[in-house]
Amino acid sequence: MRKNRTYHKKKTVVVFLCCMLMLLGLMGRMVYLMVIRSDYYAKKAEQLHERERDIKAARGRILDSKGEVLADNRAVCTISVIHSQIKEPQKVIRMLEKELGLPYETAKKRVETVSAIERVKTNVEKSVGDKIRSYGLSGVKVDEDFKRDYPYEELASKVLGFTGGDNQGIIGLEVMYEDVLQGINGKILTTTDARGVELSELGEHRTEPVSGYDLYLSLDKNIQMYAQQAAEKVMEEKQAEAVSILLMNPQNGEIYANANVPEFNLNEPFTLNTDTSQMTEKEKQDACNQMWRNRTINDTYEPGSTFKIITMAAGLSQGVVSREDRFSCPGFRVVEDRKIHCHKRTGHGAESFVEGAMNSCNPVFIEVGLRLGVDNYYRYFQQFGLLEKTGIDLPGEAGTIMHKKENIGEVELATISFGQSFQITPIQLATTVSSLINGGRRITPHFGVKVTDREGNLVKTLKYEEKTGIVTAQVSQEVRYILEKVVSEGSGKNAAIEGRTIGGKTATSQTLPRSANRYISSFLGFTPADNPQVLGICVIHNPQGIYYGGTIAAPVIKDIFLNILPYMGIEG
Repeated sequence: MRKNRTYHKKKTVVVFLCCMLMLLGLMGRMVYLMVIRSDYYAKKAEQLHERERDIKAARGRILDSKGEVLADNRAVCTISVIHSQIKEPQKVIRMLEKELGLPYETAKKRVETVSAIERVKTNVEKSVGDKIRSYGLSGVKVDEDFKRDYPYEELASKVLGFTGGDNQGIIGLEVMYEDVLQGINGKILTTTDARGVELSELGEHRTEPVSGYDLYLSLDKNIQMYAQQAAEKVMEEKQAEAVSILLMNPQNGEIYANANVPEFNLNEPFTLNTDTSQMTEKEKQDACNQMWRNRTINDTYEPGSTFKIITMAAGLSQGVVSREDRFSCPGFRVVEDRKIHCHKRTGHGAESFVEGAMNSCNPVFIEVGLRLGVDNYYRYFQQFGLLEKTGIDLPGEAGTIMHKKENIGEVELATISFGQSFQITPIQLATTVSSLINGGRRITPHFGVKVTDREGNLVKTLKYEEKTGIVTAQVSQEVRYILEKVVSEGSGKNAAIEGRTIGGKTATSQTLPRSANRYISSFLGFTPADNPQVLGICVIHNPQGIYYGGTIAAPVIKDIFLNILPYMGIEG
C-alpha cells in the first residue's frame, strides 16, 4: 500500500514539474515577444493598418547639345478603387464607364474586386483625372503620374528609344542611361481601421518623389533634322529599303546626328509603319523589333570599297606600299584558282597607288593585301580595333563577323582587302576610319556628354576611353592626302565642294545571295581634309536603278555638308 502511495507521489511530482516547465516556457516566450521583440510586432501591427501608394517620380529629360528638350514628361493620372471604402458602387461603375470609356462589365469587375487597392487605368489624361476627382466618390483614388513625351515624335527615334508602361527605358538611350534618368518614387501612407476603411482624421503621410537627372547629348536637333530629311529624300528617290546616315566628330567621338529611315513615332512606338492587316501577333512583334533596330549600330554589312581605307592604312604602316608605287590593272587579278574582277572590266592600265585609290581599283588593293600577308593583315585588324566593339553608348551593338585567322587563305585575303567576304557595322567603320585620319587615336563614339539636375547644376561629365598609337601621324597624314585626292579628282568627285577640302571613299557592295542583285551603296567623307572636324557616312540599302555609291550616296553627304558646315562654323 505504501509502495503504491510512493509511486503516485512521484507521478504527481513529475506532472507538476512538467506543468511548471511549460508555464516557465510560456512566460519566457511572452517576455521575448512583448519585451524583446515588441518593436518588431508593433511595426507589423502598424503595417496591417497602413495602405501604401506610390507617387511616381518625374523621369529625367534628354536634351540636345543646345539644350533643346528631346524627351520630356507629361502629367497623367492613375485611377484606382478601394473596395472596402466604396459606398455607392453603381455610381462608381457608371462614372468609370463614362469617363474612362470602360465596358460596363469591366468597370463592375474592378469595383467588385476585393483587394487592398485595385488599379483601374494608368496614363489617364490629367484633365480626365481632375474630372474624376471632382465627383468626390468614396473609394476612388486619383494619383499623380508621368508619361514620357517626345515633342519631335520621329526625330532620332532609334537613338532616343522609348519607355514602357512603368516608365522604364526599353530601347535606345532611354534604357542605356536608365540609372541616370530614373527618379526615386515617393509614397502616400494612410491608416485604416480593421475593415480597411481609411481613417481620414489621422490624415496621410507623404514621402515626396525625387526626379531623375537630365542627360545632355552631343546630338544636335537641327543637324539631326537635316540628316533625316536627306535620308528620307534619297530613300524616296531611289525607292530604297532603308537609309542610314551618321555624322560624328572624328577627333573625340561625339555624334552629331544618326538618322535611320524609316523612323517611327516615339509617342506611339507600337504603331507599325507597315500594313498589319494580315499579320499574326507574333509577326507584329517581330515587325516592331525590326522597326526599332538601329542599322548603324545593330546590323552588319559588307562595307565594300570604303574598307580600302583600312587596307591602305595597314599597307602604308607596314611599308609594303607607298604613294608612288606603280601598278597595272588589266581588269582582273588571278588569285590561286580564282579570277577576281575590277569594277572596270576593261581595266585601269598603269597607275600609281594614289591613282588606284582614286579609281577604287580592286587589283591594286588585292596586291597590297597579298603583300601584307595573313599574319600582318590580321594583326592590323586587331590593332585598329576591328575585332572589338566600339563601346558606343547604345544597346545591342553588333560585333564584326570575320573569318578565323586559320581559315584565311589568299583568296579570302584578296576579297577582304577590298571589303568583301566579312561584315562590320557602319559605326565600326566610321570609328576605325576616324582613328586613321585623326593622327592615330581610337576614340569611343558616343551621344552622352553630361548629366545635370533639373536646375542645370552639373552632376557628372561623361568620359570615354581613348587608345593611342593606332597609326603614326605620318601614316594618318598620307591617308588624308590620298582620300582628299579621291574626292577632288577620283571616284568621289560627286562629294566635292568648291572652296572646301573633302576626303572620302565610295563603295558599292552586293548582298548575299549575289544572284538576288541587291546592293548597298555608301560613301564615307570628312572635312576639312587636313584637320577633320566632321565625318559622315551614308548607307543606302537596296536602291533601285543606278546603285553606285559615288553616284547616289556621295551627293547626299555633299548636300549635308553644304548645309551644316556654315551652321557649325567650320571653315575649309
